[in-house]
Amino acid sequence: MNAPVSTTAPPPSTASGSFLSKLEIDVRMLGMLAALAVIWIGFDLLSGGVFLTPRNLWNLSVQTASVAIMATGMVLVIVTRNIDLSVGAILGVVGMIIGVAQVQWLPSYLGLEHPLTAPLVVLLAIIIGGAIGLFQGWLIAYLGIPSFIVTLGGLLVWRGAAWWVTAGQTIAPMDTRFKAFGGGVEGALGATTTWVIAAIACGLIVVGLGLSRRRRLSFGFPVRPGWADAVIAAVTCGAVLAAAAIANAYPLPAGTARRWAEAQGIAWPEGGLFIPHGVALPVLIAVVVGLVMTFIATRRRFGRYVFAIGGNPEAAELSGINTRWTLMKVFGLMGLLCGISACISTARLNAATNAAGTLDELYVIASAVIGGTSLAGGIGTIAGAMLGALVMQSLQSGMVLLGVDTPLQNIVVGAVLVLAVWVDGLYRRRIK
Repeated sequence: MNAPVSTTAPPPSTASGSFLSKLEIDVRMLGMLAALAVIWIGFDLLSGGVFLTPRNLWNLSVQTASVAIMATGMVLVIVTRNIDLSVGAILGVVGMIIGVAQVQWLPSYLGLEHPLTAPLVVLLAIIIGGAIGLFQGWLIAYLGIPSFIVTLGGLLVWRGAAWWVTAGQTIAPMDTRFKAFGGGVEGALGATTTWVIAAIACGLIVVGLGLSRRRRLSFGFPVRPGWADAVIAAVTCGAVLAAAAIANAYPLPAGTARRWAEAQGIAWPEGGLFIPHGVALPVLIAVVVGLVMTFIATRRRFGRYVFAIGGNPEAAELSGINTRWTLMKVFGLMGLLCGISACISTARLNAATNAAGTLDELYVIASAVIGGTSLAGGIGTIAGAMLGALVMQSLQSGMVLLGVDTPLQNIVVGAVLVLAVWVDGLYRRRIK
């Protein structure tokens, strides 16, 4: 009997292809990392070495946090073959509400600068954002209104509601403890905390790789060679330690450092003190959100249901999945993440403004698509979306450093989005 003939082309027999296949690295993720490296090096050369400085990279990480958090939720929305155009407007209205809450409402009950103000405001933002998301998800899932129409209407409704809350007035300043969520001096965690977090992260990476290998062996699945796991651990831990070193290479301003030294009873030397910023709190929040969302998407039943709906909605419903309730929860989760991003954005500006979140829907959708989320549904990764957010913010930050006008920045972002969708189509046709 003749052996069956495979219709699939054999993989290339090059050494590099064999190396990448043993590492089980996503080629698209590798391509994004290469594109990010080209963007960073290109802008650094054009800006005269300003882009790749600790100060700019620290600010870039803080600027990316808000969009990256929302992009993790947008992945699940797009995976289910839907879209959410209202994320920027939800951020705006939630930001305005929490601004009024900590400037006008809570002080009348708790007083100014009360320790409970910041946590209560964050909880309020999460509840309001989640409620808005659930309401829109209900309209989409149970009333059968297309998500494009519901969220387009939401974009207009919530943007108008943000103006209505304060009749268009800017609300400032924010609670001192709340400002830590925006980064800056208040949100800088310092060198010691940064190195402790980096050490914990490296330990979790090594333990995670070990547990993954053990789980595969217990189920009889193929595993990577030992050296491949070692390479992955070394590269990822090296990246974590490099990020920590960059964050600690950016010192506090001299005036702030001097006030800190006086508060600690430290004599101010002739040449001053080098006090590192360390990692920013919003960046740490974004990383934690990314890890939690990855766990939900890959390890929980809810995540499997979401990808099943995106792959084939009819088959998912026939298999017993409550597709309507799952879809409603997806939009509720998206709204909740918008609430977290609203806290970061409002705290970073130290004010609640009507312009907050404007065009964020473009950056969030573009981040998810650039990160490999297919608009056809069923395909997407949380890590890819967060990397896509970093790519988008790097483009914007680099163009600002070069003095590019805002209209031209929007042209570039729009062109990159169209290019990403085109590349996604080519990739999908290739794998078929």
